[in-house]
Order: sequence, then structure tokens, then C-alpha cells
Amino acid sequence: MKCNRIENPLGYALSKPRLSWIVEPGAEGATLQQACRVEVALDEAFLNILHDSGKRKDIDSICYAPELDLAPRARYYWRVHVWTDRGEAASPVAWFETAKMDEPWTGRWITPDWEEQSVHPLLRRGFSIHKDIARARLYICGLGLYEAELNGQRVGNEYFTPYCNSYNNWIQYQTFDVTDHIHQGENVIGAMLGNGWYKGRFGLSGITHGYYGKHFALLCELVITYTDCSEDTICSDKGWRCAPSHILDSSIYDGEVQDAGKYTEEWSSPSFHDAGWDGVRCLDIDFNLLEARRSLPVRIKEELKPVKVIHTPKGETVLDLGQNMVGWVRFKNKAPKGSIIQLQYGEEMQEGCFYRDNLRSAKAEFTYISNGQPDEVQPFFTFYGFRYVKVEGWPEEVRAEDFTGCVVYSDLEPAGTLETSNPMVNRLILNALWGQKGNFLDVPTDCPQRDERMGWTGDAQMFSGTACFNMDCNAFFHKYLYDLAQEQATLGGIVPLTVPSFGLNEQDSHTGSSAWSEAATVIPWNLYLHYGDKAILEQQLSSMKDYVDWIRQQDDGSRLWNTGVHYGDWLALDGDGEFNPLGGTPTDLIATAYYAYSSELVAKAAKALGKDSMAADYFKLSAEVKAAFCQEFVTPSGRLAADTQTSYILALFMDLVPESFRPRIIEDLRRNLEKNKFYLQTGFVGTPYFCRVLSENGYNDLAYRLLLNEEYPSWLYEVKMEATTIWERWNSLLPDGKFGELGMNSLNHYTYGSIVEWMYRNMCGIQPLEEAPGFRKIRLAPQPNPLLKYVKASLKTASGLYESGWSYEEDGLHYRFRIPFHAEAELILPEADIKDITVNGISLEAGSLTYKEEDRTVNMVLMTGQYEVIHAVKQ
Repeated sequence: MKCNRIENPLGYALSKPRLSWIVEPGAEGATLQQACRVEVALDEAFLNILHDSGKRKDIDSICYAPELDLAPRARYYWRVHVWTDRGEAASPVAWFETAKMDEPWTGRWITPDWEEQSVHPLLRRGFSIHKDIARARLYICGLGLYEAELNGQRVGNEYFTPYCNSYNNWIQYQTFDVTDHIHQGENVIGAMLGNGWYKGRFGLSGITHGYYGKHFALLCELVITYTDCSEDTICSDKGWRCAPSHILDSSIYDGEVQDAGKYTEEWSSPSFHDAGWDGVRCLDIDFNLLEARRSLPVRIKEELKPVKVIHTPKGETVLDLGQNMVGWVRFKNKAPKGSIIQLQYGEEMQEGCFYRDNLRSAKAEFTYISNGQPDEVQPFFTFYGFRYVKVEGWPEEVRAEDFTGCVVYSDLEPAGTLETSNPMVNRLILNALWGQKGNFLDVPTDCPQRDERMGWTGDAQMFSGTACFNMDCNAFFHKYLYDLAQEQATLGGIVPLTVPSFGLNEQDSHTGSSAWSEAATVIPWNLYLHYGDKAILEQQLSSMKDYVDWIRQQDDGSRLWNTGVHYGDWLALDGDGEFNPLGGTPTDLIATAYYAYSSELVAKAAKALGKDSMAADYFKLSAEVKAAFCQEFVTPSGRLAADTQTSYILALFMDLVPESFRPRIIEDLRRNLEKNKFYLQTGFVGTPYFCRVLSENGYNDLAYRLLLNEEYPSWLYEVKMEATTIWERWNSLLPDGKFGELGMNSLNHYTYGSIVEWMYRNMCGIQPLEEAPGFRKIRLAPQPNPLLKYVKASLKTASGLYESGWSYEEDGLHYRFRIPFHAEAELILPEADIKDITVNGISLEAGSLTYKEEDRTVNMVLMTGQYEVIHAVKQ
């Protein structure tokens, strides 16, 4: 049970709650929903019911939006009753709780009353309680980053609050249930602040300091509700006190310096006396920027132990975590007072020694000055992308068991699993997943380790399909797209290259690049396909439309997008002569292709929302752009002007050419592949669609061949080179193990991990349908190949759990499927005869399934249940 795709959300932006749930069939074997009832109440016992849908046949578990007039700071309880073809089912009780909404703030932004704004502060205030407490909520925001404490206890288990967004457009505050943190008598609330994205060194354009702000700041309201229904509010105001913390410096890029000798024991406890602390002053920060949170929590999601300790030829001591990860290493301090322990983080070893030149100017260090007291140590306000950690100053022999790798990313629920008979392919699948974990830390970043770590729009849109197969990314991308639209609104429709932009668009002429700006259209459509909720289209339609309208302003009536500067097929290998990162496909061809594609997505979104006139306008525009594309880039006989793999892929995937031209174009793509010894030459634009185009246009065998190539350039070349994440370049490491180009070379860059979407969609055949988004109905069309002996996938969708797999066995080709409750799959088996197929041991001809046979293809409808389908003919 989820509200806005979050379980029991507390303090999120919930102006219109959208409820969803999954029903499992159960032992009774229910297959269909016959009716449903949803109730919302102010109390868990449902004595004060605010909404009762009644028993209705039209309620869909993918999304139900009750009409509610929400109050600020209120908790609402909801439950569901389902009538099925085999009985009834009642849900447990779930809840959602609103934030302050439009309620005015009584707290004030406060900052230390110091001239020096680089000193990291502690802030605290004491207060007394003399009544019985019913509940307590903390509404809080800090700039740059904050961690709150109450009575010596850390509030919550989140990191990097208030998270990363375009602070000049909106600032998130968080809500915490702190009922268990306070008590009658004396209490203390406190906060520690760090630089973070807001005021630290961050950003691609000159890597500025404090782009969004120069001052540390805190705003909070602690609202205490008593059992007699009265309330008290403890606010941030001039009554607070402050002192320097033991954090001497913090930086997203450079790391953190802690001096435990300066740590103030029990600083947030009532027993501590702050008489010597300094005062604070108020800051004039616009309260209209404040909004309830949209970011999912960032948490320590996993812990890893080092797999070995390496002693290098240079005499270095290095921990190997065995996995390129994002987060930090935690350790227990045993060092004498005054000892300095330094950890340096890097992705790769070179010639047996620690190495990190590919991080460019990012120091990626952690420095700890011991106070001689035992303590568990980790950073507060930074993270690292790394596999290896160089340890210096450790007081004794470095042992793996003394260190723990803390894996940190946004709290995303796993959705899909994949397994094949090929261990290298399995490692590739895992690498793409680890790339997503490492780069989905509040913002979908390009890389997590060097002096960049920015939300590049191109990387995000290219990987968004795979991302949604791997994890439930709905709420995560909702926040990112909300931020995108906020930035876009200040740029006249241009979609920034990075979100947040950190001023990149103000200083860089490379604005509005095709494929990058398509984040505005592609990601919302992918979310709609995967989760079936029109809320994302409602939220983003204006952004989608404004972007396409901005392109339309660039064309001179020709319906070509041939202006501006574009990133082309970034890092493709087919450029002329010396390596050109833009690749060999003309940038105006790519831009015009995306112009047509985005126009069509706007039309589809408008149609889904019932805006038929708008849909007709943009379908017409898309058709005009496709016609212009053909006139400019295709000869009358169907030959493309550019003989590059990406040009063929875009023409086919985006349906840019007449049906009569498709056979020639797919054959020209095959010929180009053959010319390149059946190895890809594509970059960021062509690669995500490559295998999908091959499998869906008669060359499934070549898709598998591309997947299974092991030499450069290929996906498995990286695996052979012991990669544990996806690389930025096809040859980030050369065959001798040395780094390639260093100016831009990340070993954790997920874009090429988009091959995983082909695995789910084509290899395993789980394809969402536009006419039934959210996987209520799917096209189940697995495309096996004997180069793999078996594959199997599971996918927890908005409609429930699907499973699809196949294996080559002695008696033929076995398929195994699972269809969730109240869902339907059209199973398509090419090159098959009805007489050769059995379903759960019964001949298809003799069974009761709905099927048809046409052109050596068998189609059958599978409803809720588990199936073993055997195609008896050996392949």
C-alpha cells in the first residue's frame, strides 16, 4: 500500500494523495477484481471517516485519488476492501501525514553571529515540558546540510538533508516524528550544519563556492501536542546559542576534516551548559521558497566489509571493498590523542598502487584527528565514489575487520531481478544496478566520484527505462522532474543540461542540447508507462510542451532542428579521424529525430489526459518533422544520408521513415555492423536503443551477438576487465589495465547500463503497453537465443509481480511465466505451431486458453496464474 508511490509518507508534498496497492492472489487462486472499496479516516479505528468510495467496480489499484480537503499537519488513515472472483480481501491500515502546507512559519532563519562563515556550527536551544505528550513533530530545514538532535539522540536515519535541488527556486523542509525523543522536564533541540551543495565547492562552471548561498542557516519548528489537545511550538529564533563544531571543513568533492579534540560532549543534552556559547542572528531568506519535501530519504542501504588489505609497491596500505560503491568507510577509533588518520578514496589501482588522477580536482579525503577516546567514526556531510581506500596514520596493523563500507543511496524499493546462464552477463546486470545505486543519491547524477556529480539530463533520460525496471523510481523522478520544470521556467522553455543547473546554463552556450533536454519528455512518459499514474503527466505536461515549443521557435518553418550546439552521439567511436566525442552522426540529424520524438510524446501525454486538441496539434507537428527528416536525411530510395549505426537506430526506433523504407534501413544497419566486425560504434544516443531495434526488426541474433561480444568495444569487455559498475567510456581502462583519457573518465557512469532495459523487454519479453500503462496488461514476447541456455526475470510492477523466463532443455524450449492478480498478458511465440505447444502439461489445442495462430506466430492470452509453456520443437 503506497501513497504517491511511498509507503506511509510523512510530511511530503501531498496536495492530491494518490493511493495504490497490490493484491496477491493467495491460496484460493483469485484472478480478477470484481469490486473495491477505499476508506480514509482521521483515526486508526475508522470512527471518523472522511471518505468512503463505496463498493465500486471502476476503482483501479494502480491509482485511486480520493477527493479530500486536507488539513496541515494531519495524519490520515486508509484501508482497502477487495471483492474477487474467489472471495474477499481486506487490507491492513496504512497512513499518510501532511506537512505544514500553507500554514505560515513562526520560526526564523538563524545563523551564527560570526563574521567568519566557513566555521561549521552547532546550534542548540533548551526548553521545558510540563504536560503529558501525545505527539511531537519537527519541521526543519538547514542550509547547506543539517543533522538534527534531540536530547543527545540523532533525529532520523537520513543523510544529506535537506537534499539537492535548485535552491533559488524552492527549498525543501523535512518532517520528523520525534514523539519518542522528548519527555517531561528539561529538553534540548540542536542541529549541526555542513556546506553541502548549497554553499560548498560544487558545480561544473568553474567549480564555484557557495553558488546558492554564503551563510549557514537553520529553520525549524518543533510542534508538541499534549494529551489535552493543546500545543507548544519551539522555534528557531534569537534565543538559540551556537558554537563551532569539531568539523573543520566539509565538501561534497573534497571530503571532510574532523578534529575530535574539539568535539563538545553531550552538546545536545539537557545536562550541558551553554553559557559560553555565542548568539545567533536572523537571515532574510524568502519563506515563499519553502516547500514540503519531495526527495526520498538517503540512507545507508547496505554495508560491505573490505575483501582484502593491499600493501603496494610504494608502501601504501589500501583497503579493497571488492565493489565500486558510493558512501564512506566507517571505523572505530583506537588512535592516541593527536594522531591523524587519513583516508583517501579512489576507484582503481594502477600498477599495483593506489590511484585517483581520474577524480580531477576532487580530493576525496577524510581526515580525523583523534582525541584518544574510543569512538565510531564516519563523515557527516560528504560521500565518495570508490572501491579502494588508502589508509594513513592508522596506529596499528590495518585489518579489514576494523572497517565497514557504508553504501548510501536514495531509499528506492527494488523492483526487478534478472539471471542468465552466463556469469559475465549476470555481472553486467549487477554492474548496471550498482551504477544506479551509486548515482541515485537524491539526484540522478552522471558520476559520483570526481569534481562533477551533477544531474545531467541526458544520462538520466537514457537510463530511465532501465532504472524503472530495476527499482521503483516514481517518487524519485517526480522530484527530479519537478526541479527540472522549475529551472526550465526561468529559461524560456530551454531544458538545462544539468538539474539542478548550478549556473551551468548562465555560463555555457551548450544549452538545449538534443537527447539531453529530452529528459523533459522521455522520463515522464516512461514513468507513465511503468506506473500507470497520470499524475506525472499532469505535473509535467506544461514542461513537455514548453520544451517542444522552444524547439519549434528554433526552426525556420523547415521543421528541422539545425541550430544551436549539441552533444551529438556522445562518446561514440565513429567520428572521422582523431577521436571526436560527438561521434560521426550529424548533430542536426539527431536533433531533428528527437524533435519528432518529443513532439509525439507531448501528443501522447495530451491524449492520455484527454486534451484532444493539443494532442492533434503535436501529432501533426511530429508528422511534419518526420517528413522534413526524410526530405533532408533520406534519399527517395530509402538510403540514409549518414552511414552510422546511430542514424539507422534512431530512424527505426523513433519511426521516422515510411514503412516501405524500413527493410532497407535495417539491412543497412546490419551491413554497417558487419563492416565493423559486428561490434558497436555507438555512444550515449544510439546505444540505449541498439539491441531493441535489432530484436524488433528481425535481427534478434545480432542483438545477442552484440551483448556477448567480449572484446573492446563491448559491454562484456568491461566485465572481463573486472569492472563492478558501468564505465563512462567503452575503453575507460585499456587492455593492459591502464586508464585511458583522464580528463573525463569515470568508472561509475550508468548510461551504457541501459542494455538492461532490452533484457527485460526483449530477452525476457516483459513489455508495458501504452493502452494499459502500469502493467495492467502487457505484451509478453520473449525472444530466446541458444547463445544463452536460460534466462529468468521477476518484476514487481504497479499491478503486481510478473515472472518470465526460458530455458533450452532436452524436450524443447521451456517458458515459465507468472501473471499477477487482475492482470493480463498477450503471449507471443514466433516460429511456433499450436500442435507443438503445451501449457502446464496440456496441449494448447486441448486446453482452455484463448489463442490464435498467424504467420507461424502463436498468440495466447494468459490471465493471473503461473504457467509452464513448452515448445516441443528443438531450436
